[in-house]
Amino acid sequence: MKGFLGFWTLLIKSIALPLTIGSGLSVGKEGPSVHYAVCTGNVISRFFQKYKRSASKTREILSACAAAGVAVAFGSPIGGVLFSLEEMSSKFPLKTMWRSYFCALVATATLAAMNPFRTGQLVMFQVHYDRDWHFFEIVFYIIIGIFGGLYGAFVIKWNLRAQAFRKRFLTSYAVAEATFLAAATALICYPNHFLRIDMTESMEILFRECEGMDYNNLCDPDYRWRNVLSLVMATVLRLFLVIISYGCKVPAGIFVPSMAIGASFGRTLGIIVQALFEAYPTSSFFSSCAPDVPCITPGTYAFLGAAAALSGIMHLTVSVVVIMFELTGALTYILPTMIVVGVTKIVSSNFGKGGIADRMIWFNGFPFLDNKEEHSFGIPVSQIMSERVSVIPATGMGLNELEHLLKDHDYRGFPVVQDRSSNLLIGYIGRTELKYAIDRARKERALSQNTRCFFTISTNPSSPTLSPITDQPPPILASSSSSNSIDFSRFIDGTPITVHPRMALETVMQIFKKLGPRVILVEQRGRLCGLVTPKDLLKYQFKVENREHPRDDTGEAEMQDKVWAWIVGAGDWIWVRVKELKIVNVFFGRRGSIGGDRGRGGGRGGEGRGYEYSELNDGVELEGEVDDDGDLGSPRQERVR
Repeated sequence: MKGFLGFWTLLIKSIALPLTIGSGLSVGKEGPSVHYAVCTGNVISRFFQKYKRSASKTREILSACAAAGVAVAFGSPIGGVLFSLEEMSSKFPLKTMWRSYFCALVATATLAAMNPFRTGQLVMFQVHYDRDWHFFEIVFYIIIGIFGGLYGAFVIKWNLRAQAFRKRFLTSYAVAEATFLAAATALICYPNHFLRIDMTESMEILFRECEGMDYNNLCDPDYRWRNVLSLVMATVLRLFLVIISYGCKVPAGIFVPSMAIGASFGRTLGIIVQALFEAYPTSSFFSSCAPDVPCITPGTYAFLGAAAALSGIMHLTVSVVVIMFELTGALTYILPTMIVVGVTKIVSSNFGKGGIADRMIWFNGFPFLDNKEEHSFGIPVSQIMSERVSVIPATGMGLNELEHLLKDHDYRGFPVVQDRSSNLLIGYIGRTELKYAIDRARKERALSQNTRCFFTISTNPSSPTLSPITDQPPPILASSSSSNSIDFSRFIDGTPITVHPRMALETVMQIFKKLGPRVILVEQRGRLCGLVTPKDLLKYQFKVENREHPRDDTGEAEMQDKVWAWIVGAGDWIWVRVKELKIVNVFFGRRGSIGGDRGRGGGRGGEGRGYEYSELNDGVELEGEVDDDGDLGSPRQERVR
């Protein structure tokens, strides 16, 4: 977890998240809030030996912290527990549920005591509905659910393409990209009344019933179609901004942006349904509406649209229903929420497995096996195992050989065999344990490069290989041992997880999911045949999926090249026009074009190109070409005023 859940990650993200939200980017704070809640739990647990020495207990802490993060983000303690159960944890025993609930309860109570909005609400967009819904509205609820599923599939597909483009071209321009996105978002969003304000404030307005404060004449029938057009534009523009913004090098969440998009679409549909009712009040379709009472509440459509979009992008069901219920406190709208989320789940499942978080894990190549998926490969593990394995003989290796083995290979560990000819398996030693053993041995005694290192495990019960855990670990070298030999046997795992070569691949995958080992050794009659890792399983899984659904990425790569060439050309054109201003020339000096700088820097912008320009210098106007160094070449013409 180093680098993902450490102290520096917590510190940097805690500072960067408020700056990101303040910049106005179309990203949310709820996802990063869950992340640094988990970081906090991981950092604090390191101070206690009980959790530091046990990975399973650490996972319980992380599950509880994730529940607390969601509870604080949405003011939903029960929804936070269910989110941790549905999305975060592959194993969720009863004691973990109780601890997650207690942690979420304390976090929510602390937030309520702080009263951050000075309104008594835990989140800004918390609302209450006192009107009932009608059965004819189920038709429109299904439309909202279909929109949620299509929204999730569309955003996931195009956001992954944007990530591929970003990974290929924009890796070296992270700061410039974030700055450009913030400026572009401000320019695009300001003309629209619903994009100009903060997303949480926008949802608060869209969720609200028409009684009370009316923002931008949202409830005025005279401005109805103008608001519909404005909401449609807000939906489309926000969707585009979410696709290009989520994944840039800033702390970014997608919960609230998706809910804001769903809310604007839902409010649009609610206004249209309200207009239909007012146009045809005597229609049999609206016969269940009571007279002299508002029949349609557009705010509830916005609320259900937010639930549909959140479910579509994350592929969540139960936790979304509970979170939305805790936001409104309306028991009457549990059934409509379940209908919307159910339709969203059905639609989104037809476009692929997993939400955007799962797709990001697959895109970045992390060796994560999703516990929610089931596979049927029908082959033994021997067909995908790695047969060429770097092993350590128990009979001994030179210290310099061990150090070269660690330097030349980045494996997480090495099988220990009796000798390389017989390949009889004795155990397994991890890379971290081996490096630690070598470092400790060097501290205890001066060792030569020819020192022999032995890994033979003692079978004598009277002399155990593992010493009891104490504050001061026992020395590796005994006082009577020679400096030309050293025993590393007590660092070996003598009972690694092993499987037979004919074991079904599905069973091996279940072992990885349930027990969580980093490697499984394949042995037959005590002889090492190979090993398998989660990456081997994922490679074969993607190979099978690509065989069933082949893809040709040639056209996508060509499109990326065209887009990048257009961006570079536009940047060069802007830079040349800006340099024509005298004040910019004085401030920046004479520099080459953007394309030239990238070309010399090894980027993908192509070779540097010269541009003709005119420069006023002490009353002399020079016309020439800019060479690759950014200097003015030999003038073709000189005119003195």
